Amino acid sequence: MSTTTSQAPSAPPAPAAPPAPIKAKQRLGDRIFSGTALGAGIIILIVLAAVATFLIIQSIPAFNPDTSDNHILEGESFWAYVWPLAFGTLWASFMALLIAAPISIGIALFISHYSHRRLAGFLGYVIDLLAAVPSVVFGLWGGLVLAPLLQPFYVWLNENAGWIPFFGGQVSPTGRTILTAALVLAVMVIPIMTAICREVFLQTPKLHEEAALALGATRWEMVRMAVLPFARGGMVSAAMLALGRALGETMAVTMVLSPSAVVSFLVLTSTNPTPIPANIALAFPEAHDTGVNTLIATGLILFVVTFAVNALARWIVARRAEFSGAN
Repeated sequence: MSTTTSQAPSAPPAPAAPPAPIKAKQRLGDRIFSGTALGAGIIILIVLAAVATFLIIQSIPAFNPDTSDNHILEGESFWAYVWPLAFGTLWASFMALLIAAPISIGIALFISHYSHRRLAGFLGYVIDLLAAVPSVVFGLWGGLVLAPLLQPFYVWLNENAGWIPFFGGQVSPTGRTILTAALVLAVMVIPIMTAICREVFLQTPKLHEEAALALGATRWEMVRMAVLPFARGGMVSAAMLALGRALGETMAVTMVLSPSAVVSFLVLTSTNPTPIPANIALAFPEAHDTGVNTLIATGLILFVVTFAVNALARWIVARRAEFSGAN
């Protein structure tokens, strides 16, 4: 008689443990490079924080309500003193950007998509060489050559277009106006904006350009439909970098304009708003005591304005990138 023995069901085998990740051994050169890059980034933050701390600490005496002993303010409040200077900085830089942007984009498009390769190389070299010219040279050229050359044109513009608010008033007999300063600034920022736009235009995918041409588009239609939409974020970045250069320019504007603390949109008169950098350069040699703190405080205002402009540029570029990715 056979007997059967019942066996309990065996438990399922435990799942195998996942293999431990294999850590790649980092070479000494990679560790040195990553450490150097991290150190460079930290140094930038430290320098920026140190500059901001210095400006804030040194600017505190300028905000004292009692300005009787401040020879720079001469009894007025700090904000009443700095407002015309901030206006002059923004007004001159805005006009310079308005003049330089279309010229820079046109030159960059010609170099990248229209000119012969040899001519493009030569023009690129000239643009880079123009960026290396010192600002004092531009200032001398603007004050001694450009201003007298433009003065008859300013007279004609005032007589024939004086009904436009910007071109009214008494025309400067020397041609040293805020418009002349803006033209000098425009010439100074054109190389920076042109170089950046040229590199961005050259990065346009060739398949996009060839597809537009294959569909029968002309070269300009190809540029308008394929190149410019792709390079929109880069052009905004180039414009903001050029604006930052114009905001901080000192010597060229100082040598073209005579100092005057006014708020005026007139661009052909002798009474012109003075930008903050030019005012600091003109007033600092004779400043003392709290006057020095006042000029440093105006530098703090310029620092904040420049920081805000760059932050706005970052935000615009990021929004453009998100919009392009969504489409």
